[in-house]
Amino acid sequence: METETFSADAVVITFSGINVHPGYAKDKLVNSMKVAANLIELLPKNELSPETTEKREGYVHPVSINGNEEKTVVKFIIRDFIDEKLQEFEDLLKSLCEKAVANYPGSSFEFEVIEQYRNMKNILNEHPSVEENALESLRRLGIEPIQSAIRGGTDGSRLSYMGLPTPNLFAGGHNFHAYTEYVAIQDMEASVKNIATLIQIWEEKA
Repeated sequence: METETFSADAVVITFSGINVHPGYAKDKLVNSMKVAANLIELLPKNELSPETTEKREGYVHPVSINGNEEKTVVKFIIRDFIDEKLQEFEDLLKSLCEKAVANYPGSSFEFEVIEQYRNMKNILNEHPSVEENALESLRRLGIEPIQSAIRGGTDGSRLSYMGLPTPNLFAGGHNFHAYTEYVAIQDMEASVKNIATLIQIWEEKA
């Protein structure tokens, strides 16, 4: 069972350049794609990326680049378990954008932060009975709970902040987001039994 997720923002960076016919572009053309590429090159190589972090470490992750000479959009996802760390990562990313633009005079950028979800632990801490009942349900079924933090988000992240405190139970899924993702039938069956038992516990304590 999981009661903690990343907090998450998305960042959309739009680089603007100056487009000129390439045959007459000397000292005039500023290619926004090269500015975007420079930003990627400026990112830390040995830290703050999904491929260099684990456990409770957050990251700054570019997920798409799309553009042309005049305009290029780079999208990032920002993740950490501590809300305040998101701002630190975003400030770092913005400073790298400023460096990239400085390397290409005539270019500019726009920086937009979009809140995606927040760590559901912040809400679940205010409703301890939700976690207590979920743990009791597992133990009644003879399942020893394994509690961990999710290096990602779940529906529970959004639902908790919408007024429905929602820990992450289990449904039998494995290898999430991979081509080899699958669900084990016996785990699905155990999940159904867990839901039925959990409903019974809430009814008993109502």
